[in-house]
Amino acid sequence: MTRETVARLVDHTLLKPEATAADVAALCAEAGDLGAFSVCVSPSRLPIPPGVLSPAVKVATVCGFPSGAHHDAVKAAEAAASVEHGADEVDMVVDLGLVKAGEWAAVAAQIAAVRAAVPAPALLKVIIESAALTDEEIVGSCRAAEQAGADFVKTSTGFHPGGGASEHAVRLMAEAVGGRLGVKASGGIRTADAAVAMIRAGATRLGLSGTRAVLDGLPS
Repeated sequence: MTRETVARLVDHTLLKPEATAADVAALCAEAGDLGAFSVCVSPSRLPIPPGVLSPAVKVATVCGFPSGAHHDAVKAAEAAASVEHGADEVDMVVDLGLVKAGEWAAVAAQIAAVRAAVPAPALLKVIIESAALTDEEIVGSCRAAEQAGADFVKTSTGFHPGGGASEHAVRLMAEAVGGRLGVKASGGIRTADAAVAMIRAGATRLGLSGTRAVLDGLPS
């Protein structure tokens, strides 16, 4: 896998709470330089000011982040506001309490509420926090996301103490969605070898904060 090929799978990410507008501007400049697919920033950092981001780079943001413990209407409103402010993609955090309780209809209903608030062409990714789930819960979350009309399932916020992406979780998610949805691996991917392993396990998108270091480990 070449540097360019992997770069086009990357959501170049800055979600630190202390990130400033200047930090976001630097992220956007770096994304263009690296050839990343998108930047992913907090909703409060939208809209991206004109001229800061290359037209070739998409804008992603998060919703219900990082806990997922938000009311359906709050998540839907946050997602809709982000799209109004220029987001092309929204990464929403699933309600982990509902997942752990096995309340799959409620999980799907919440995802569907956000989907209705951000219809296509906006992309909706569902963060399932895979490191905190059993295999059965991972599969159930993926099925709920597909049922509700999501475009992607995503491993992690990167903020959960349980950890980030794993090859096992990515492989399980890829099998569950069977190519009908994308799979985003995010959280703790810091080397080229780790990034390639996630892609080989089935990831079709990567969430990276240390993008340059990962790409520097790949052949041109």
